[in-house]
Amino acid sequence: MNNKNRTKLIASGITLCCCACAIGAFTFLDAVGTKAVPASITGEKELPIIILDAGHGGFDGGCVSAEGVPEKGINLSILLRLRDMLEISGYEVEVTRDSDISIHDKGIEGIAAQKSSDMDNRLALFNKYDNAVCISIHQNQFTDPVYHGAQMFYSASDSRSEELAKNLRASFADILQPDNKREIKLCGKELFLCYYSDNPTVMVECGFMSNPEEASLLNTEEYQEKVALTIFNGINNYISGQE
Repeated sequence: MNNKNRTKLIASGITLCCCACAIGAFTFLDAVGTKAVPASITGEKELPIIILDAGHGGFDGGCVSAEGVPEKGINLSILLRLRDMLEISGYEVEVTRDSDISIHDKGIEGIAAQKSSDMDNRLALFNKYDNAVCISIHQNQFTDPVYHGAQMFYSASDSRSEELAKNLRASFADILQPDNKREIKLCGKELFLCYYSDNPTVMVECGFMSNPEEASLLNTEEYQEKVALTIFNGINNYISGQE
């Protein structure tokens, strides 16, 4: 981001605390080399709404590390950091959850029914707007602990999803995981939210909870911040390319 754009952002009424976070985030991105925040922020073109989903929550902890840490809290921490970065940059952001909850409808009983309702409500938000970019944040797991690294799964319902996944993959490889050779993959019906979304959608598996070293990193605030910055960079580069 050039100095002119940064000045415009800071002058837009952002609180002092948020400005401090923004400066730290953009300094990191400037250091690794990222495209400028899209010109849309200055009003030249409408930015898409960013929909963020923190996978699992509440009774559903998701996968668990060897130390017993569930992914749901890691997903949420990354989402909240990413939301702040996006909002500071001028994007409108909506999230499926901002606390440790399931978002199933009230009155639903039974875990299976609650999970189904929860997923339906997440999908409803993903499909609420015509002009949206959707990101679902998760952590991976496998029987062999040797596997590590982020991987992107993209929706086939919108052709732009593949390009979004490519930008996110490149961001992880360029910034955070230079040895990551994982290819993007088309999601199947088992990835309900990704598969049935009508907007450009990617499920970001940020790392493997089954890999002790990566799970330890993912459980730290410093690494969660870096993951959020990496996803931010990928989203920003994708939107810049769309312009």
